[in-house]
Amino acid sequence: MTLTVAHVNLAHGYRGGERQTELLIRALAGSVRQVLVGRRGASLIGRLRDAPIDIRPVSGSHWSVIRATSGVDVVHVHEGRSVYATFVRSLMSGTPYIVTRRVNNPIGDHWLAHKVYRRAFGVAAVAAEVANVVRAFDAAVRVEVIHSSSSGLTVDAAVAAGIRARDSKGCLVGQVGALDNAQKGQEYTIGVAREIAHSHPDIHFLLVGGGDDEAMLKRLADGLPNVSFTGFVDNVGDYLAALDVFILPSNREGIAAILLDAMDRGLPVIASRVGGVPEIVGSGNGILIDPGNTAQLRDAILALRDSPELRARLGEEGRRFARAFTAEAMASKYLRLYRTALGATGRHP
Repeated sequence: MTLTVAHVNLAHGYRGGERQTELLIRALAGSVRQVLVGRRGASLIGRLRDAPIDIRPVSGSHWSVIRATSGVDVVHVHEGRSVYATFVRSLMSGTPYIVTRRVNNPIGDHWLAHKVYRRAFGVAAVAAEVANVVRAFDAAVRVEVIHSSSSGLTVDAAVAAGIRARDSKGCLVGQVGALDNAQKGQEYTIGVAREIAHSHPDIHFLLVGGGDDEAMLKRLADGLPNVSFTGFVDNVGDYLAALDVFILPSNREGIAAILLDAMDRGLPVIASRVGGVPEIVGSGNGILIDPGNTAQLRDAILALRDSPELRARLGEEGRRFARAFTAEAMASKYLRLYRTALGATGRHP
């Protein structure tokens, strides 16, 4: 019989973790039978309506998740809200579960959290730095690194050319991500834009994405002729294809898979030295800066603007690096983990 895996992701919106959940589900199609337990009306459910998967919408309560994960062989928890419900499901039916940790935030240090994470067959950390956080929380937890993947984003050349014609003044610098300033640091991008608005009018900054901080960030950028906001977009690949430079001046990250997407497009990247970012940026495929350091961000942007050769070299190295981070490679590692987890219980699908 075919192995049945339930993916649990209760996020309302669609951010990096939900993109990775979707990529994994699509890459596993045909290898396992899959169930998606998601919050009713959530974006992820809507995006997977066309996939060969059993979708089980829930209210988001612990009991709704416990009920929806019945009758499966392995549960895969994609976000921290659901680990406790999955723990109870495991106590009830013996169903093994794994947990993906995408952030390097500390895990709440209380007795129940230790029991929940120790009972998990394993924790998959998206970066070594995230794995270190898990080990610091509890050395008895089984943890391994399974990196996120690039998205294989498609590009409509005509749309990308239109974006560039509309927004580029010569050098188009872009940041893609939810407008969550505490994490993504869009204020630093706007700060650099303000500083060089008159000295380098050929550089234009494009903030791609929507989020709770949109109004605040637009007020911060008020009056700047060199900053544009797109709001939430589905065609991220078109925007990446229009850029000359990609920046991610985040305050914290797990691994920031959008960097792999930018590299996959051959873009030179500038990113903060936080979380798992140094695992994928550096050694000739990008420029690392200290978080919150707008002077370093400015100088890196100007260095790339002034050197087409440096942009090309970093972009080509990044493209070569990103080739290993495919959804298929990620799915192969998770499939091995599912099968090992089920085998360890002595159960069979």
